[in-house]
Amino acid sequence: MNIETFVRLTRIESSAEEVYAWHTRPGALERLTPPWIRLTIPGRTGGIEDGARASLVIRKGPFRFNWEVEHVDCVRPRGFTDVQVHGPFAEWRHTHAFEQDNAACYLEDRVEYRIPLGSLGKLLANARVRTELDRLFVYRHRILSHDIAVHRAYPGTRTQRILLTGASGFIGRTLKHFLTAGGHTVIGLTRGPASGDNISWDPENGQLDPARLEGFDSVIHLAGERINALRWTASKKQRIYSSRVFGTRLLAETLAKLDHPPETFLSASAIGYYGDRGAETLDEDSPPGTGFLPDVCRKWEAATQPAEERGIRTVHLRTGIVLSPGGGALAAMLPAFFSGAGGPIGSGYQFMSWISMDDAIEAIYHALLVPSLRGPVNLVAPTASINKDFARMLGLILGRPSVFPLPSGLARVLMGEMAEETLLASTRVEPHRLQHTGFIFHFPDLESALRHLLGRT
Repeated sequence: MNIETFVRLTRIESSAEEVYAWHTRPGALERLTPPWIRLTIPGRTGGIEDGARASLVIRKGPFRFNWEVEHVDCVRPRGFTDVQVHGPFAEWRHTHAFEQDNAACYLEDRVEYRIPLGSLGKLLANARVRTELDRLFVYRHRILSHDIAVHRAYPGTRTQRILLTGASGFIGRTLKHFLTAGGHTVIGLTRGPASGDNISWDPENGQLDPARLEGFDSVIHLAGERINALRWTASKKQRIYSSRVFGTRLLAETLAKLDHPPETFLSASAIGYYGDRGAETLDEDSPPGTGFLPDVCRKWEAATQPAEERGIRTVHLRTGIVLSPGGGALAAMLPAFFSGAGGPIGSGYQFMSWISMDDAIEAIYHALLVPSLRGPVNLVAPTASINKDFARMLGLILGRPSVFPLPSGLARVLMGEMAEETLLASTRVEPHRLQHTGFIFHFPDLESALRHLLGRT
């Protein structure tokens, strides 16, 4: 039959019941999917129960796989099994087993599979399949351990009803899955027609129904026009400005007028607040810089004032370069580095203040639950990297050269002001307020972050 078996076992510092419950919640499957794999779920019936099914579309590089699995042998809290109904394997059976061990439990993922084309398929593909399974389950077990540990780190925390803008964006979609898998209810505030439980608003025209915003414990505001573009035209800069300042002001004013406003308002900002500052070490008390992005960030943060005056605890999330192969700066770099044409930008000595996606969403959760945090909070890793070291490390992990620079002059010709204020700017930021309130980074150094995100452990 050519059945192959893959097993990974990990001790989780939590009960089997809690680990099983985590798997049953919305967002759990998305959290367990590595960022180098693109997953969509076009259909799902039921939860974790016998006979429930899920239709998956998985994209990895140029490949697309349509997969349908059915849950069987669901015994809470001991485990459950996913069986392939149809998909890329001749046979696939994945058993999730949870065994209680005092206050902790052992998680065993056992995959029994058969590759198509018999012995020939096994000869051609089995080594690659086992390598990919190992990458996948190293990532899955690490994420599960981290997520449960983070949710357990705030004892006594009640589940919250959270309003989230930018829920379909680069950071927002990952944050939503993290929160819902942790037991919270997340409602999106979206532009255009509302769907499902989502609430519609039109920030450009100042339209937001206050009645729909009653009853939320917290609001997390991440929406805003993306700043990455080949060039900043006058209309692009206006969209960047208005989407942040006008949208934030409308939301803050509406929250301030509610009969029962939320306890907490987390509003996105960026380390662009500090501008190009060379090697100067910056923290939350550092003054703003000069230029387009610092001006936008100052007014962006000031737009939350109505909420602050109403007594809502308000936090400005000054976010650095968030790393994930699923989007943002790292995703933009990867094609060049994979092809062997990557390298530093400009002199390579400008500081990049980065943070892994997982630490970023956990830092947002920390800001949500720590009542002493208010005002600006820097979302960056403890150690900024100069651009040439970043390029060298990325090339090393990918096994590619990283010696082809993008000259600063060419960057200015191609991208103008956008290159000057982002790619060539040097901003060395430290996360003082996160560290002083006990936040623990899972990926504090660049090598561990990139290896985790790219599955190159």
